[in-house]
Amino acid sequence: MSRTWIGWCGLCIALAFTCAVYWPGLSGTWLFDDYPNIVENEAVQPNHADLPSLVNAVISSPASEFKRPLASLSFAVNYLATGLDPYWMKLTNVVIHLLNGLLVFLLARRLLWAVHEQQRNSTSTSGDFRKREDAASDKDARQTGLTAALIAAAWMLLPINLTAVLYVVQRMESMANLFVLLGLIGYVAGRYRMLGLLALGSRKPPESLSRENREGWKGFMLCAISITLPTALGATAKETAVMLPLYAILIEWSLFHFRMRTHGTDHRLSVLFAVVLVLPMIAGLAWLLPHVLPPANWATRDFTLGTRLLSETRIVIAYIVWTLLPEPQMLSFYHDDFHISTGLFTPWTTFTSIVGLVVLIALILWLRRRRPLVSLGIALFLGCQLLTATILPLELIYEHRNYFASFGLMLAIVPWLTALSSGSAPFALPRRALLASLLLLWSGETLFTAMAWGNPLRLAQALAARAHESPRAQYELGRTYIIYSQYDPLSPFVQLAYAPLERAAALPGSSILPEQALIFLNARMHRPLKAQWWNSMIVKLKSHKPGVQDESSLGALTQCATRHECDLPKQPMTMAYLAALSHPNPSARLLAMYSDYAWNVLGDHTLGLRMIESAVAASPTTAAYRITEARMYIALGQRVQVDQAIGALEKLNIGGSLTSEISELKHASE
Repeated sequence: MSRTWIGWCGLCIALAFTCAVYWPGLSGTWLFDDYPNIVENEAVQPNHADLPSLVNAVISSPASEFKRPLASLSFAVNYLATGLDPYWMKLTNVVIHLLNGLLVFLLARRLLWAVHEQQRNSTSTSGDFRKREDAASDKDARQTGLTAALIAAAWMLLPINLTAVLYVVQRMESMANLFVLLGLIGYVAGRYRMLGLLALGSRKPPESLSRENREGWKGFMLCAISITLPTALGATAKETAVMLPLYAILIEWSLFHFRMRTHGTDHRLSVLFAVVLVLPMIAGLAWLLPHVLPPANWATRDFTLGTRLLSETRIVIAYIVWTLLPEPQMLSFYHDDFHISTGLFTPWTTFTSIVGLVVLIALILWLRRRRPLVSLGIALFLGCQLLTATILPLELIYEHRNYFASFGLMLAIVPWLTALSSGSAPFALPRRALLASLLLLWSGETLFTAMAWGNPLRLAQALAARAHESPRAQYELGRTYIIYSQYDPLSPFVQLAYAPLERAAALPGSSILPEQALIFLNARMHRPLKAQWWNSMIVKLKSHKPGVQDESSLGALTQCATRHECDLPKQPMTMAYLAALSHPNPSARLLAMYSDYAWNVLGDHTLGLRMIESAVAASPTTAAYRITEARMYIALGQRVQVDQAIGALEKLNIGGSLTSEISELKHASE
């Protein structure tokens, strides 16, 4: 029997157990960003699997300027197969998670064996990875396989990774990391080949020098392909895949030390990383810094670049705790109740977190030779945070950002806790007992949270209880009560909805979502609308530049009025739009929504046309705005402008994605 059978058996058990743990969560529904990206995004709901429909889906994501086409295409394929059913979307996510678990096992096994080889070579005179005639022992192979299976099991069951699985839209994260893990496996395999190693330490027979050189170059080409092609493919799911070359150089620095098969440094690797990591990083910073340094570009956030960097020190340390020793209140999904750091000692944990990060960096350097896997694991964790926890003006906290980072922590602690490296490992039994306890804690908490995710009302109540001061959590609870009420005035859920919504509206940092929900609820049931709801909404819109949630709120009210489902007073609605538009450089989306309201509700065609023209000017490559503009020109009989608008659309007609719309406009203009 193969000496690796125990590792594969352990992995199969872990995969089956993970599937069982996540199964209760499949019956849940959509949440938060699922709506703009999937539910309300008609482009990922094609009627046919033809090229124009799929191209339209590929370029439809509102989540990023880079559109994340592969993830959007996967949502469209899901829709074509099973319709707009979150069950099948979530099941697809679970399958991707299990595939990632398999890749984590394969990568961990190779990394473990690289350390094993390094330790075996440490007693040789050369101290490098030169070929030897002796084969690896069955015991070493079994230990490596079992430890890798435990790393994969722990990673798959971590509660902090649940949102990357059951939160449908974060397929973007899990799919991107599918390519990251594939790339790292390929890179390590290439380095094995360059150093004359095979999987699990088996050796090739002696070769001629020319054959060694050929094998070395083949290994180098595998390394180069593995950190370029998967990076490009993964980035089409989510931009986090661009971190793959950084992870590869951390593995190289920690385990392989840029060594050749014989003495010396392999300068091919230095050139490779200069091309795929250093130069892109310099180019990226040169492009990014002009966008993040001006304070005006942070207007939609309640933090600045400086306060963000201070706050993220606390958040990164918190991520470690949330990963290793999570409590339900920590993993609350909504973290908009986080208190921003405004100084080194405000709060005091900011300074201690900075010290903690400095200590971790020192440990990386100190443990590189002594405990290379611990050093690498910490380095991978911190390296993963460099993209989302530094200068990008993103929201401060999201649990799914640790999907890959948590692998680094598992790589650092699980091999030590297994105590399989030698029969006389100190405190072996307590260490294994601690690992068993952690696995039980992680799987139990993930199971209970998945059970909550399987029921929309139970989930909303659980998240609101975990985050009392979160406006989003309280709003989502009220919104869920509204959905369950079905706008029936006699439903008990109607009365339950008011308290969390009014609480959410009053909490610091709240968007206008709660006020919009209160207005929407009463308008749909033809109840009086409180003036304080409108006043609160207008004050918030005047006080800061509208964010995505504010815009979505105004859009929901506009659609309700346009469809004649809500009898909304025109004056406060107009005042709300004017307050939102009072800030410099309003978004194209906001301009387009006001155009819709002016044209269809106010009946002011002049204002509606002017607003959609401004939206087109702000976002000239957004086809939807140009289509609306062309329809308005047709309605007003402005033939010259119609032809210009159609001509602009034809330039955007990539892969025939706009052919039907263009034909419709041409027919209407005849």
